[in-house]
Amino acid sequence: MKNIYISLFAFLFAFTLHAQVDRTKLPEPGPAPSIEFADPATFTLENGLNVFVVPNDKLPRVSFFMILDRDPLFEGDKAGLTSFVGDMMMAGTESRSKDELDEAVDFIGASLSASSTALSASSLKKHQGQVLDLMTDVLYHPVFPEEELDKLKKQSLTNLAASKDDPDYLAGVVSSALVYGLDHPYGEPLTEKTIENVTVEDVRDYYTTYFKPNIAYLAIVGDIDEEEARQLADRYFSSWKKGEVPEFEYPRPTPPAENQVALLDRSSAVQSVINLSYPVEMHLPNEDYMATRVLNFILGEGFNSRLNGNLRESKGYTYGARSSFGSDQLIARFSANTSVRNAVTDSSIHEMIYEIRNMAESGITEDELEMAKANLSGRFGRSLENPNNIASFAINISRYGLPADFYSNYLQRLDALTVEDINEAARKYMMPENLYITVVGNGSEIKDGLARFGEVSLYNESGKEVQEIQLSDDSKTAPEIIADYLVAIGGRDAAESIKSAKLEMSAEVQGTKLDMVALHDMEGQRMIQKVLMMGNEASKTILKNGEATVSGMGQSQTLSDEQYEDLKMSSLWLIPELHYENMGYTIELDGASDIEGESAYKVVITNPTGGKVVNYYSIDSGLKLKSENQISGETFYLDYQEFEGVKIPVEMSLKSPMIPVPLNSKVNNLELNVTLSDQDFE
Repeated sequence: MKNIYISLFAFLFAFTLHAQVDRTKLPEPGPAPSIEFADPATFTLENGLNVFVVPNDKLPRVSFFMILDRDPLFEGDKAGLTSFVGDMMMAGTESRSKDELDEAVDFIGASLSASSTALSASSLKKHQGQVLDLMTDVLYHPVFPEEELDKLKKQSLTNLAASKDDPDYLAGVVSSALVYGLDHPYGEPLTEKTIENVTVEDVRDYYTTYFKPNIAYLAIVGDIDEEEARQLADRYFSSWKKGEVPEFEYPRPTPPAENQVALLDRSSAVQSVINLSYPVEMHLPNEDYMATRVLNFILGEGFNSRLNGNLRESKGYTYGARSSFGSDQLIARFSANTSVRNAVTDSSIHEMIYEIRNMAESGITEDELEMAKANLSGRFGRSLENPNNIASFAINISRYGLPADFYSNYLQRLDALTVEDINEAARKYMMPENLYITVVGNGSEIKDGLARFGEVSLYNESGKEVQEIQLSDDSKTAPEIIADYLVAIGGRDAAESIKSAKLEMSAEVQGTKLDMVALHDMEGQRMIQKVLMMGNEASKTILKNGEATVSGMGQSQTLSDEQYEDLKMSSLWLIPELHYENMGYTIELDGASDIEGESAYKVVITNPTGGKVVNYYSIDSGLKLKSENQISGETFYLDYQEFEGVKIPVEMSLKSPMIPVPLNSKVNNLELNVTLSDQDFE
């Protein structure tokens, strides 16, 4: 009977409550909660190592995360040094080779990694002693083998070469150089020369200078308590010797007085990569930090942001447009970026500036604020599921002098922000008239449109400004430049005397050797090129009888007429310049450019179907330095040698969207005026 009365009371209470609720309105949100963190245990060893302990017994695992709090470094003529430090530390110790170290880590199912400012390890609880032995062996006894640095430098050079074919990477290089300056740690460029300059002694000097406990923070997270953590820290890290660590100061970059436009010309580009940016002082302790997170979310972080809504949803210019508002103890950066087709480059920049200006002048709405708060609070809530983040919160509080309740009251401070708070931040931090406007794209198609935003300056792949080469009114015409090229290689008569050729070339892609054989029959307008991998035919391209076929992997495809004409223009002849006029191609001079530090005429060759090849001829020597088109990419001609009185390129570098890294090829054998049969072109 008692249970019946309880059930009846519960039913009546629920019914009454239901009757009183107006379900036509959303419920009012409650106050943002204050998050109760279990404060990590903290202690400091006598050598200055700061230790934070975050117990979490959900899994029988323990992780050790160490970071070094050093000033940013300007690496100068050794830019790239710090990228090698971690891998060099992991390349072996006094008692273990790299293979032995890797095997020991794998044997216990652990992880161990290092960088120039961090060292971390993780394992099952029962293996914590073993993983700490390995971690401290790397920390105390690295040997820095020369052969490992050679390998890392080779990999870095390969990656850099590949990156130079990535317009997003190039936009970042130029933008960073503008925002921070080339003499700043955040703006200095990475080059082939600076990578080559790094020595083992440089790596060792960095290690001995900066790996000191008195600038280090160690977080211990997992199935462990404070007492055990103290014992482990004392046992494994108390012998680490402290020392003086150099400190550095750098000039504070400031936004430009007016908008500045920087163009990195990529004639083969079908899209423009746009980046609008400027330096800004913003970091966790800044009172405007939280407001700028909300501000940026509304402007360009969420899918429903203003930038994305304008450029993607309304105009259809792009697949996505975003912005970011950095946070950094030294100096941060605001940036907005997107990629658009060439025809709408200037229109896209106009719309991006409009949104930045509109944010500064008109502010946000209450609905936008609530949407941003909901997303940011949800993101913060999800971050609390990872105990490693709790450890990083504690380190940040100590490292940057934050209030003790900085994270526990995070949601309350976010919820307390008003529309006026965000609008005030927008007026303070949105600078539509003080932008560095960086564009990587086809200068011939977009440069005039960019001029509406200011004087256009040209930049190279290292982020350095290059002088635009001005041609005089009486400069050479395109046909004259082609004629000079033929003279430079030995003369038209000598070139025309070559009726056929057989080339044998070799190249290497990510450690795999490729052999290439090409036959050219100029009189019969035939060409065949075979690519061999480990002696086996990987692909074959044939041009003959007005058709082009490409075969590989057991399949064959006949190309379209337009594709045939494009391939014919660039690949059919050994010396294509001899045939431009006969084939009815249009050749036009399109100014001059800097090619790897050498001034060159830019000549655009167009075939009857509209396909284009852009060639660059040295103003001084007349030789062709580079060719590019939208299909095969860019080919640099690095070395010429004379054969039967004609100079022919024998070393080339191809950067193509079809291969992941640049393809550097060399001619090993070249035979001219060889006898060729129909069978050779099957």
